[in-house]
Amino acid sequence: MTNKTAHLISHTHWDREWYMPYEYHHTLLTELMNDLLRTLEEDDEFRSFHLDGQTIIMEDYLQIHPEKREALEKYIREGRIIIGPWYVLQDEFLTSSEANVRNLLIGHQDASHYGVISKLGYFPDSFGNMGQAPQMLKQADIDTAVFGRGVKPTGFDNMVGESEGSSYESPFSEMHWSSPDGSTVLGLLFANWYNNGMEVPTDPDEAKAYWAKRLADAGKYASTPELLFMNGCDHQPVQTNLSEGIRTARELFPDINFVHSSFEQYLEALKGQLPANLTTVKGELRSQHTDGWSTLVNTASARVYLKQLNQRGQTLLEKGAEPLAALAHLVAGQAYPHQLLTYAWKTLMQNHPHDSICGCSVDEVHQEMVTRFDKSRHTAESIITESLSAIAGQIDTSGASAWAKEDVPVTIFNMTGWERSGTVSVELIVAKAYFKEGPNPAAIAERLEKLPLDIERGVLLDDEGRAIAAKAEDLGVHFGYELPKDKFRQPYMARKIRLTFEASRVPALGFKTYAWTPSSAAITLTPANSLSASPNGMENQFIAVRFQADGSINLTDKVTGKTFEGLGVYENCGDLGNEYVFRQPEGEQPLTTKGIPATIMLVENEAYRITYEIVHEWTVPARADDTFTEEKRKMVRFRDRKAQRVEDRVPLRIVTRVSLEQSGKGLQAQASFNNQAKDHRLRALFPTGLKADRHLADSIFEVASRDTTPAKEWTNPSNAQHQQAFASVSDGEYGLTIANKGLNEYEVLRGESHTIAVTLLRAVSELGDWGVFPTPEAQCLGEQTVEFAIYPHAGDAITSETFAQAYQFQAPWFHLQTDNQQGSLPTTYAPLKWEGKGFALSAFKVSQPSGDVIVRWYNVAGEPQELAFQANFDTDRIYQSDILERRQAAASIQDGQVRETVGTAKIMTYALKLN
Repeated sequence: MTNKTAHLISHTHWDREWYMPYEYHHTLLTELMNDLLRTLEEDDEFRSFHLDGQTIIMEDYLQIHPEKREALEKYIREGRIIIGPWYVLQDEFLTSSEANVRNLLIGHQDASHYGVISKLGYFPDSFGNMGQAPQMLKQADIDTAVFGRGVKPTGFDNMVGESEGSSYESPFSEMHWSSPDGSTVLGLLFANWYNNGMEVPTDPDEAKAYWAKRLADAGKYASTPELLFMNGCDHQPVQTNLSEGIRTARELFPDINFVHSSFEQYLEALKGQLPANLTTVKGELRSQHTDGWSTLVNTASARVYLKQLNQRGQTLLEKGAEPLAALAHLVAGQAYPHQLLTYAWKTLMQNHPHDSICGCSVDEVHQEMVTRFDKSRHTAESIITESLSAIAGQIDTSGASAWAKEDVPVTIFNMTGWERSGTVSVELIVAKAYFKEGPNPAAIAERLEKLPLDIERGVLLDDEGRAIAAKAEDLGVHFGYELPKDKFRQPYMARKIRLTFEASRVPALGFKTYAWTPSSAAITLTPANSLSASPNGMENQFIAVRFQADGSINLTDKVTGKTFEGLGVYENCGDLGNEYVFRQPEGEQPLTTKGIPATIMLVENEAYRITYEIVHEWTVPARADDTFTEEKRKMVRFRDRKAQRVEDRVPLRIVTRVSLEQSGKGLQAQASFNNQAKDHRLRALFPTGLKADRHLADSIFEVASRDTTPAKEWTNPSNAQHQQAFASVSDGEYGLTIANKGLNEYEVLRGESHTIAVTLLRAVSELGDWGVFPTPEAQCLGEQTVEFAIYPHAGDAITSETFAQAYQFQAPWFHLQTDNQQGSLPTTYAPLKWEGKGFALSAFKVSQPSGDVIVRWYNVAGEPQELAFQANFDTDRIYQSDILERRQAAASIQDGQVRETVGTAKIMTYALKLN
């Protein structure tokens, strides 16, 4: 009787771009797919091929071979080519919550054409796994996840290391994996990597040695007699003689049942034999029970400019194009641009594979990524422009009694999930003339320049007639054009002004309209609040700032009385690592700006905002020494490198603009510098002085609680980790949260200060991994700008609701000049009213299959919370939904509201059917 079954699953792990540019890999992909189709046609024993869990492979192949579509569809429908469920194999931690959802949703949409999709959570090479993955998968009817990293100690060559059982989070390659909400899937670890069945020999002598070792290795971690062998690897061609290799194995090992299998077949056999004592691993899988050198977390700081572009692109879609298009659909009847949004998302997600967004590829790959970021952004911006115009066309500006016909209305849009106040800057046209009015553009410009415009007498009014403090600037005459839907383009010259002011209490997902009146001597300005500047600081009703001589900041929370000292010191050290791994030179002491005098100057002092400019005239070592060049050439392992930095120094002049807004509960900062140094890392340091064993970090659909001190197996001096919008330390009474825009790496330094260190730049010179691949552009030479914000608060980032401020910090404002007109919408409007402490609203969009309005929240509070919401537009029925936007049970409505208790860490999606 056969005791064991060896399941051979044919696949290739297809990094779309990596150590070669995309088109090089693209060419190889066409060869692989042609071989696959030929093999499937000629060999009935070659049963199936797993197409790496990503539907983009089909797009890429058919782009070159459209004539193969019929054959490809045939084998997909027959189950011999297995596709999905993802669009791309993304890096989970460096892409946003909604980007991870869109990846799964679009993968399903693409596969729906074929009527079949793999229901397998496939994470073969992710650099760690998000804690909410089981919940997301269960909502998509997926009950099993396979992954290559995150649980057992895995070396950089992707082989399981020898270790005591205590360091293994699971004694088997099979385990249960649970999300913070309790959703649980079967988790399968590629304990011997996803190449443990590659290149199966057909020669009997070779096959005997091959299988003797591989069967033993697989059996070491398997909990059942069902053994998994992955027949393929990175860019591995199809093994066209696999059927012969399997026949040879059967002859040599008659007690083993060798089958050319699929995941579906393997899982069916496996699940019936799983032992009852499987371990449950919980939440994020980040290889914490390892030596810490091979977690690949430092890809979060490789080529920071890519992360900044990605954060901007994701936010424009999630907090701009989608909700604005939904609002335009609701209030103006504008068709929701499903196809354009899918195109924008797909173009953006083509940058989300782990070797792409992680910044760990050759320079040519990342050059092309910048173009894709631009293409996606331009598409999003065009959708935003159309949507703003449609919405603004419905606003009734005639209803504000304090406004005159000559006033210039402007509408401010807040597409975040919470009411928002903050400084905005808008450009308004106060006079314009089309080219057709003649005689020529130059004459038109001269005429407009001569128009009397006393901007000093102008006043900004809100829609209740209150005067708002604003700075007005005359921008002169500029060219512009309109693109009417029913005629040729209309160029014009326009006289413009710029207004900067605080938009106050703009509703969530909504707008508020203001008007600039050019002559208003009789209008009294609303008294300013407590925002004020001093020779060495500034303050408002919430916080007080004092600058030290070295440019560091003492920040006092006026609500709690707590002062945080020495914030914003810059730190610099060498980096002998690569795009994957940070490695500081042995014995090196980091340089800091602490104690170095800085130039501090007040550059803006307005009623809505005060800004200081801090200039550090600093120098740092120019590069690593010549030993480093030799070590890289000889492929000396990064942990064994002995190089140091040279004594020669180059300037590192850092100009930091620190701003406090009228209603701001935090301090916003923008730092600019021209990087001329190589082989180094730059961080900003924020000592909290708080005692805390754990800290919080924004992650995917959760604010993750993480140990500040790593596991006992950890030997890496660095304990850098991933973040999305913020990292935060609290002792329960006081807290400090550091928000960011596209700065995805942080570390909470061990020690008394519990300093939050945010990586601003990491400059390296090689890809790393399995070969010698120089990447000079990864040194990130030239002008750089980074943005972060500092929030002191009571309690932690969740109970204080500081997480919402951090999310808003990442989101842009939108605005549009509005005509003097009648309309169906009031000057202040929101399509949705909701309340619920500890919830984040992450999506407001329209579903393509149903036309329902989709709204999604997730609970970060750490305990069940009550959520209530009410739509301010006509709905026929409201359903509970899921991340695939399918209608589930009808939601209970009481007094016009949906009100229900949402469980801990639950992702809640609702589908609002329109009348």
